[in-house]
Amino acid sequence: MTIRIAVIGAGLMGADHAKIVAEELPGATLQLVCDMDDQRARRVADAHGAVDIATDPNAAIARQDIDAVIIASPDFTHAPLSLACIAAGKRVLCEKPLSQASADCIAVMEAERKAGTKFVQLGFMRRYDRSYQEMKRALDDGHLGRALMMHNFHRNVETPAADFTGAMAITNSAPHEFDVVRYVLGTDYVAISAFQPRRSDARVAPVIMVLETVDGQLVNIEINNNAAYGYDVRAELVGERGAVATNNVAYTRTESALSQSTSYDVDWRTRYYDAYRRQNRDFLRFAATGEFPVTASDCWDGYCAAVVAEAGVTALKEARRTSVQMIAKPEFYA
Repeated sequence: MTIRIAVIGAGLMGADHAKIVAEELPGATLQLVCDMDDQRARRVADAHGAVDIATDPNAAIARQDIDAVIIASPDFTHAPLSLACIAAGKRVLCEKPLSQASADCIAVMEAERKAGTKFVQLGFMRRYDRSYQEMKRALDDGHLGRALMMHNFHRNVETPAADFTGAMAITNSAPHEFDVVRYVLGTDYVAISAFQPRRSDARVAPVIMVLETVDGQLVNIEINNNAAYGYDVRAELVGERGAVATNNVAYTRTESALSQSTSYDVDWRTRYYDAYRRQNRDFLRFAATGEFPVTASDCWDGYCAAVVAEAGVTALKEARRTSVQMIAKPEFYA
């Protein structure tokens, strides 16, 4: 059986998803690329052999020749289009965030609950990255003892837009850390504090967050969107009997002029390509069988990330430790 997939959004992420569907997913057909810009949709479709293009995402979701959907359109469209997929009875892989508003996440959860089954797999792809999976395994196997702290930093070359703010670093960049820490530690947060140092220029400064977990661990997260030197994401988990850290991936080392050097990627796409591929393979199985993947994030995880981000924005704005207050976890997501 072939699963006919529509990719909504033909930007960087949409193009990458289209490539994976077309080249890496036996049993899937790239049926449709949808974008408000028909020329951009056509370029991606032609590059990866899509059957058709469209400009109306809701009409695309409703088409009879579409079995499943990947949402890679702008953040504000994620919750409405996920709701449309649920209404149409079609499984969807939605890029993060489900929404930057926790209330919208609750609305999507309620739609799934009423439908009686999960439809939305959320694109927190770091759960599929081998480094985080090995870190989680080291903790779960007992090699580290009780987890005490987790250190995380997420550095980009420069902000994606001139009007990017510290609050946007929390709502747009940090959710990957919020989710993967929950995945590795198997816990939730009770409070967050946020700080920014002062730069010598007008660029947005790094945001440093300290989070406290339900189980009494401390988690620090640095989001530096103007690190200048390269894309660099790393983490270290410290336990009572040991520690485990992720490594930067570098396939070569240059030796010249009395020095050694390795290079950094310009963005996340090469670093996490394998994680995206593994995630999308799980989504294909989900679309074919209806069985939600064990590793994947669901709407509850999207809600948790949104609540933490909302609390983080408050903590940064008001310069105070802020409680993370979540609704009781619905039995549907237990």
